Amino acid sequence: QECYRADHVLKAQLEKIIDDPATAEDRKEDAEGVLAVLDELDAEDMDEAIASWDVKATETGNKLSASFPFNLMFGTQIGPSGMVKGFLRPETAQGIFVNFKRLLDYNGSRLPFACAQIGLSFRNEISPRSGLLRVREFMQAEIEHFVHPQKKNHAKFDTVKDYSLALFPRRQQLTTRTTVQTTIGEAVANGIIDNETLAFYIARTSMFCEKVGLNKEHIRFREHLENEMAHYATECWDLEVNCSHGWIECAGLADRSCYDLQSHSESSKIELSAREMYSEVKSVEYLKVMPQKGVMGKAFKKDAQLVMKALEAMSEDEVAGTQSQFQSGKESVPVKVADGRSFSVTKDMISYEKGIKKESGRNYYPSVIEPSFGVGRILYCIFEHSYYVREGDDEARAVLRFPPIVAPIKAAVLPLSKNEVFTPIAARVGQALAACGLIYRIDDTGASIGKRYARFDELGTPFGITVDFESVNDSTVTLRDRDSMRQVRGDIAGIVKSIFSIVSGTSSWSDVERIFPSFSAAEE
Repeated sequence: QECYRADHVLKAQLEKIIDDPATAEDRKEDAEGVLAVLDELDAEDMDEAIASWDVKATETGNKLSASFPFNLMFGTQIGPSGMVKGFLRPETAQGIFVNFKRLLDYNGSRLPFACAQIGLSFRNEISPRSGLLRVREFMQAEIEHFVHPQKKNHAKFDTVKDYSLALFPRRQQLTTRTTVQTTIGEAVANGIIDNETLAFYIARTSMFCEKVGLNKEHIRFREHLENEMAHYATECWDLEVNCSHGWIECAGLADRSCYDLQSHSESSKIELSAREMYSEVKSVEYLKVMPQKGVMGKAFKKDAQLVMKALEAMSEDEVAGTQSQFQSGKESVPVKVADGRSFSVTKDMISYEKGIKKESGRNYYPSVIEPSFGVGRILYCIFEHSYYVREGDDEARAVLRFPPIVAPIKAAVLPLSKNEVFTPIAARVGQALAACGLIYRIDDTGASIGKRYARFDELGTPFGITVDFESVNDSTVTLRDRDSMRQVRGDIAGIVKSIFSIVSGTSSWSDVERIFPSFSAAEE
């Protein structure tokens, strides 16, 4: 039997209804309303919506069953016996969290600091499709930025505060369904984005997208709705890119609070915290619980030690909570021990000690700001946004408008013909490009120079270097820009240096045209 994700088939049906010209306006509005809160629907609401909007199986048109939960983690067996259950990682982040103490030591025990990692992640997708967009094994790149929970300002925030971008806040999703164009500084000042560090990474993510070739007009950052939020996040924004498949999530930027470090600490019994030193010694009140060992020993016998350890591990807020419950008249309070069991502790089993102590610092769990990128999805969108068709004299030519920094081949070296006199000069050009770390290809096939230009335009190669008879006489070559198709002529060293400066982002094609004389050719 074919399985479907309930939210996906419902979304497809709603979009079909909205796009249908025959659909009445009020019905379109209803469909748009459901679509806006789709991620907030629980299983019962989802089943009602599927029935209400007459959603059927995609391939067969048959009626769908009731929805049921599904684990997206890949299960596996560990060891020769296969008796130990394991899971492939659904994200790369946890490897950073479990190594937090080593990373903190490496950074001299100072916060904030960040760690980046790239690697494969695995999710048991119900129905992989759409090429690189929905797969079970994918490349993920993540940054974990550790910061003090009360100090989420960023030292470099002023460098991005005037950057403008499109935000799709929660409020707009539920009302106007339109994006808000604002600067990142205004977004923080107006409370749209909670803190500077998260806002800094949102701005830098948008800048990165522009740099690698995504069209800024088709980029937005959408805030997660309340019921859509991951259990670990206090705030989350998705980078969404508009392509032929609609708006797709390509990155997630979340404030994960201290959830991960605290959870790992509790499970492993290894403290993954940071130390904050005060500028001067403070006198602070404390409240702690004092187990009555004799009474507990009689009541819990061999489990008494477990219960006492659980009581001693309580935070002051938890201790105060138990005291408040006893004062309100409760006979006992539940206490969960390390193995997950719960025991009822009565008032005569514990006492409380309250006093004042001197502290020079405190331990705390840092918060984590996490930008997480789906490499395959971003790459796919770059292909779509870069592709266009250029009209030629005789036929249309496909072009990939890759920015030079991401183009896999930076330059094509093109001898004018197969004449052997061009071979040593083409080799010199190739050596000069290689010396600068620039990837190139020599195309000395017998095709016309125009067809070879078109061939490399299709591969996204930004520059073409032509070796002709004049090159044989004076060691000059022509340099062609893929996007404008304009050409200049110059010496080999100067041309290669110009390509390197454009690829590294320190100059542009207009700078090159100011340096070298233009060259007119009729080959194209």
